[in-house]
Parts: sequence; structure tokens; C-alpha cells
Amino acid sequence: MRRYRWMIALAAIATALVLVAADANARVGGGSSAGSRGTRTYTAPPATRTAPNTAAPIQRSVTQPGSTTTAARPGLLGGGLFGGGLLGGLAAGFIGAGLFGLLFGHGLFGGMGGFASILGLLLQIALVVIVARLLFAWWQRRNMPAAAYATAQPASGHAFGGLGGMMGGNAPAGEPLTIDKADYDSFERLLVNIQAAYSAEDLTALRSEVTPEMLSYFSEQLSENASRGLINRVTDVRLEQGDLAEAWREGGVDYATVAMRFALTDSMIERSSGRTVEGGSPSEATELWTFMRAHGGNWLLSAIQQT
Repeated sequence: MRRYRWMIALAAIATALVLVAADANARVGGGSSAGSRGTRTYTAPPATRTAPNTAAPIQRSVTQPGSTTTAARPGLLGGGLFGGGLLGGLAAGFIGAGLFGLLFGHGLFGGMGGFASILGLLLQIALVVIVARLLFAWWQRRNMPAAAYATAQPASGHAFGGLGGMMGGNAPAGEPLTIDKADYDSFERLLVNIQAAYSAEDLTALRSEVTPEMLSYFSEQLSENASRGLINRVTDVRLEQGDLAEAWREGGVDYATVAMRFALTDSMIERSSGRTVEGGSPSEATELWTFMRAHGGNWLLSAIQQT
């Protein structure tokens, strides 16, 4: 076992780095893409000046995929090329070993003998995952619908550009919807209020500003923090720039997806001591937030997507 101690230590360091990276996105939504956008849940929103890159696909939603493209199905996106869990890791390891065997002239299955050590297997898995992610990202960009690259509206003096805009784009369903200054003011207010309620772990306040689906995700995140003895404090939230990606109506429900770049201070605080264990410095984030409302009602947050 002695000769494997340094390998175990290396694995522990790698795990710690992964946890640190996860904590850096501990704000509302956890740096993930989740929620529902009606019939457009699995359709990429148009790019905007604030968020010029393609939005990350929704990975978690109560909305079931309908007649969507293969690239948009959450089952494929959630687990990578080989899927998640133990089976995916084993598949990546065996394929990695086979590739190394071919490269070194030992045949497809000869790599396992030459790279039987734990470190060798870890390196193989890492290489295969990296290559798979690069190939998948290239394939996804190549097959992304043209509607995802629509041009954003011109900006105005307000933090949000395109005031009073009407955007339906070339998305598959829904009537275009006009968004005015009062709507943008609501979006900005919700950005600040939701972050504050999440930071205070106030589910009652969140319930009046997010959909039941998003409330369940936030409640899950807060429970995970509590089980680890941590509190996620999100303070000094300020919208820097925002613009409309698309807005539409489906029956009696209105939807609006807006790109927002905002400043914040994101900290993970130890409950017992009040000590900051992660973050604590001012930073910026750019995300696409989708809001919904019953026609004539108040806007609620229904989805968050990363850029």
C-alpha cells in the first residue's frame, strides 16, 4: 500500500479542487442550467449583446422533451458521451486503455496490462472525457439551429437594452410578446430579491417570486448547504447590463428570456464559526433568466441558463 499512498493523495487533491470549483458557483442556481421555458425549454434562446455565446442547454426540468433535436435532449447532456455514474466511468476507462494499447502497438485490449496502475487509469479516463467533451461541443455548435444566433436589439440608456422590444425570433411555438420598461424593472427587481431571499434561506419569500419547480431546486441546494454546515451569502447584487433574448405567449402564459450580467459577492460561510470558507470577493456573472406569468399577473422566475 505504501507505493500507492502518493496516488491516493493525488486523488484527494483532485477531489478538493473539484469541490472548490463547485463552490465558486454556489449562488442561486448553483451555476447550472435548470427550469422550464414552456415549449422552448429545449430550444436555445437567441444570442444577445450581453450574452453573445450560445446558452447552455437546460439539464434539469419538469418539462418533458417533445419533438426536439438529439443535441437538446437532457439525457445526453447530463451524463456526457458515456453517461454518468459508475458505468460511464468504467466505459471511459476501458476505451481509454484500448486507445493507449493501439497507440503503443499492444492491440485494442493491450493497454490494460501496460497501464494497470491507478494513476494510469485516471489519466486515461481524464483524456477520454476531455476529448469527448471537445467533440460533443463541436458537434453541438455545428448542429445548433440558426435561430440561436439571432441578433440582439440595440441598447438604450437603461441597464436593459431593447426597451419596449418585441421578440419572437424563429422559435418553434408561441406568439411574439411586447416587453416594456415596467417589465424590465420587474426583472431587475426579481434578480436582486431572489438573490437576497436565497441568501437569507427564506423559502417563503422565494415562493412568491419563483415557480414551484425553481423553488424545489433552490430548496434542495439550501438543504445541501445546511447538511455541510454552510450558508451561501450572496450580497451586493447589482445589474450591470441586460437585454432581451426573446419573449412570447403560449395560450394564457407569457414568457420572457433575458440575458443579465450582474455584479455580486458570493460567499460560503461556515455556520458554526461565521468564517468565510469560499469566495467573499466581488465578482461578475452572466446568465439567461426566463420569467413567466399568467397573462396580467406577476412575473416569476422559471429557468436559469448559463452562458
